[in-house]
Amino acid sequence: MKMILRRPGQSFSRDVAFACALGVVAVLVLAACGSKSSSSMSGGVAGAHKTIGMPSTMFSAAKVPGLGTVLVDGRGRTVYILTTGDHTNVPCTDSSGCTKVWPDLPLPSGMHAAKAGTGLQGSLLGTKKLSDGKTYPTYNGWLMYEYTGDSGAGQANGEGIKSFGGIWYALNPAGQPVKSKSGGSGSSSGGSSGY
Repeated sequence: MKMILRRPGQSFSRDVAFACALGVVAVLVLAACGSKSSSSMSGGVAGAHKTIGMPSTMFSAAKVPGLGTVLVDGRGRTVYILTTGDHTNVPCTDSSGCTKVWPDLPLPSGMHAAKAGTGLQGSLLGTKKLSDGKTYPTYNGWLMYEYTGDSGAGQANGEGIKSFGGIWYALNPAGQPVKSKSGGSGSSSGGSSGY
């Protein structure tokens, strides 16, 4: 058993208060270190603007293998558009099940526009309000979506897929579809109609 020696006139409660104060300081230091490391995390794609938050808050240009330089969202993921025949901007809806495979990118509540990051023309970035009441960012008038088959930044597994009544393409910084033979092929498991 260890004996605690106190100097004359030193109280036990003062020792306890000092130990508690040291504990509080240690917790604050650890919390500050933890918050700094989590706030500096971001996706990494060459040329992509690093950002944290909703994927629809900022769009940038980044090089993606097999496609060249294309639009990516705030998480660094390739964005896609849906085209078919004479309909150049086919919406992908919740009711058709399309957004389960090709998630849409609504702006967060209270935000009125997305920001143009590295390599994009700010004048081509706009918005469109759809029948669901949400506002969506557009680029050169195109509604943009992610693809669930892409597990992270730098991928373009959705390129060229035929599903939900059209064909999915990435966009280049000029706002034009990238129609590349080296992208994805076949059909998405989501089906080929219903928009």
